[in-house]
Amino acid sequence: MTHDAPAVHTVVKVGGGLLGKAGALELVIEALTAFAPRRRLAIVPGGGPFADAVRQMFRRVKIGEDAAHWMAVLGMDQYAHALAARMPNAVLVDTPEATVAAVNAGRLPIVAPYRWLRGADPLPHSWDVTSDSIAAWIAGALGARRIVLIKPADRERKKLVDAYFVRALPAGVEHLIVTADDLGQLELALREGEGERGGAGRHARRGSGQAD
Repeated sequence: MTHDAPAVHTVVKVGGGLLGKAGALELVIEALTAFAPRRRLAIVPGGGPFADAVRQMFRRVKIGEDAAHWMAVLGMDQYAHALAARMPNAVLVDTPEATVAAVNAGRLPIVAPYRWLRGADPLPHSWDVTSDSIAAWIAGALGARRIVLIKPADRERKKLVDAYFVRALPAGVEHLIVTADDLGQLELALREGEGERGGAGRHARRGSGQAD
């Protein structure tokens, strides 16, 4: 796998916050189902309510950041199972090799990241690191050219990405945000071609707080 011809061109992070907006996840699944064929995509889930449950336990039970980190990643695995069950032609994967094999077989890989991250342990165990940074790291590990973050609409434009995202994102990887109320831009964001830019969403800037 080379930078010139990556097996995975674009990593798409499906935000967990979509689960909190009526109908948003269904619209995202419909859009991805329409746009995914003939594109080299890998889907990374957010944390959503699964990570929120860990945050509550972190505050109430004082489990510590190491345990909270891995529990939140396991929450991403749960969301991955849900996405794989809902998306046509999807297959659950948990290693880079399985991800590449799925794309080469014409399938849509849904990454359950716990096993992969547990082996590599590449990121700080901190609430500054959420699924945004994990998706950015996975994009780099796969040699992808772009990461697209699909998030709920945020009219105040706060908390676009987590506090570690810029450091997790490899140099040269394009990053775009598409919101659930502007999914018409997703097709452009997923476009592949020599020298292209996605032309959709907005470039992510370093955020603060907990992104989803």
